[in-house]
Amino acid sequence: MSAFIADWLNLLLRWAHLIVGIGWIGKSFYFIALDLALRKREKMPEGVMGTAWEVHGGGFYHVEKYSVAPKELPDDLIWYTWEAYLTWVTGFGLMMVQYYFKATSYLIDANILVMTPGEAIVLSVASLVGGWFVYDGLCKSVAGHNMPLLAACVFALILIAAYGYTHIYSGRGALSHVGAFIGTIMAVNVFGVIIPNQKKIAAALMAGRDPDPSLGAKGKQRLVHNNYLTLPVLVMMVSNHYPMLTNHPHAWLLVALILVIGVMVRNFFNRHEAGDPLSKIVCTLLSAAAGLAVAIVITAPAPIETDGTKISDQVVLGLTHKHCVACYSATPTNELFAEPPNGVQLETIEELHRWSQQILAMAVYSDAMPLGNETGMTKEVR
Repeated sequence: MSAFIADWLNLLLRWAHLIVGIGWIGKSFYFIALDLALRKREKMPEGVMGTAWEVHGGGFYHVEKYSVAPKELPDDLIWYTWEAYLTWVTGFGLMMVQYYFKATSYLIDANILVMTPGEAIVLSVASLVGGWFVYDGLCKSVAGHNMPLLAACVFALILIAAYGYTHIYSGRGALSHVGAFIGTIMAVNVFGVIIPNQKKIAAALMAGRDPDPSLGAKGKQRLVHNNYLTLPVLVMMVSNHYPMLTNHPHAWLLVALILVIGVMVRNFFNRHEAGDPLSKIVCTLLSAAAGLAVAIVITAPAPIETDGTKISDQVVLGLTHKHCVACYSATPTNELFAEPPNGVQLETIEELHRWSQQILAMAVYSDAMPLGNETGMTKEVR
């Protein structure tokens, strides 16, 4: 596949992934907020557990939620499904284009684990599928009846996955896989639990039977999980742009901090929407701030150790021509690129000065570049 076609596939899939992802996340946030805004009124129809009055765009809306479902359902019942499905489909397509088709450069790092592209891809798919089954098993186990215990188990599962990925794949490949791992759990929650249970409830009503209330409870459990995992997974989606995260020697611990920060922020908004006073929930933001402070401290670049030897510009230019210009030149020779990434060129001393901070971040403070360290850049060269 030519670099030109690969770039267009990457762009279109990324664009589509953002569009459907925004739709899915927006609806998820809305319905959680709606649930938390429900209030009991003096006069409510039979079976209604709460109602909410809302205003938006100059219009007023009155929403009722039934404890199970009304005895009759209209033919124009609205289902929210495709946003979640297409988010996963476009995300997996992006995984294929960005990591599977370019496995030797973006997914595999020989300094971490030597393997073939085929082996890397099989491990990737197996981990995503296996992760769902382990998560589903936890939800159906005894732990599933204890919310704090289940939360701790899911947290541990994600950290185990993160630890494994960081010891198998390149830095950017590892954290992107953590995002895919969480995203797969979220998507299959919708496809495999939430929507099927809702359809069983609707079918029972149509047949004149009383629906099983546990079906709604199980769906709500997975919906809450999706709601709290959304903010962390968004960070994982963009992490490949930030080597301070992806190439940190203990990146899996950063995943733990990202989970804590995201969950605390989400909890703050959920409790605020439920009407809790700020004095009771400000501690969640303080917890998120503390987690963020720790993340900033541990990702701060260490001082560069040198022996004081003066290196000439020409020596440095020779090193960049050996290790960098295959990608970062006016006419890249690396088959992955039809033009220099982000317009960065490193062919002259002036260009090295212009992009010096980016060079420090990508090739000195971290080993994010060269891709997969294909040129064998040593610590001394960095």
